[in-house]
Amino acid sequence: MKQAMTPTVERDEFREAMSRLGAAVNIITTDGAAGLHGLTASAVCSVTDDPPTLLVCVNRASNVHAALSQNGVLCVNVLASRHQELSTLFGRGGIPVEQRFAGAEWRVLTTGAPSLADAVVSLDCAIAQTTEIGTHSVFFCRVRAIALGAQPEGLIYFNRSYHDLAPAQRDLCHQD
Repeated sequence: MKQAMTPTVERDEFREAMSRLGAAVNIITTDGAAGLHGLTASAVCSVTDDPPTLLVCVNRASNVHAALSQNGVLCVNVLASRHQELSTLFGRGGIPVEQRFAGAEWRVLTTGAPSLADAVVSLDCAIAQTTEIGTHSVFFCRVRAIALGAQPEGLIYFNRSYHDLAPAQRDLCHQD
């Protein structure tokens, strides 16, 4: 039997493919012995509900990576359409931490990691395990507290730009 050759995928082609995979926009925050830090991330997903666990992927070259590892806690703050500027602020390099956090109201839930007061949802977590692959670390995080926002309107990043995910119109869903 002939062994199938493994095709190689070029980095640029992979990046283009991933740009077409829409994802929620999140600000990942941490605080503790390594200090207050945060970054914008879309590589976040649920792992299991028993125990409640999610994963967050962070580039090891990011200045936030070391703080996440050392602090051992993080909060996933899911953003709404009104948070586009805040997302950009946390996504850009060279902006002082104090300036990033001054752009919004923050609170603390359980772990000490900052929770965005008007987030769609904030998932406050303790990092349970870390796995390294390629340029990134995958943080597996146990959810310790949840704060649900009043309005579940989302912000999606798709094809290298932001898109609003507004709640469906009830009238459209319940037409006679």
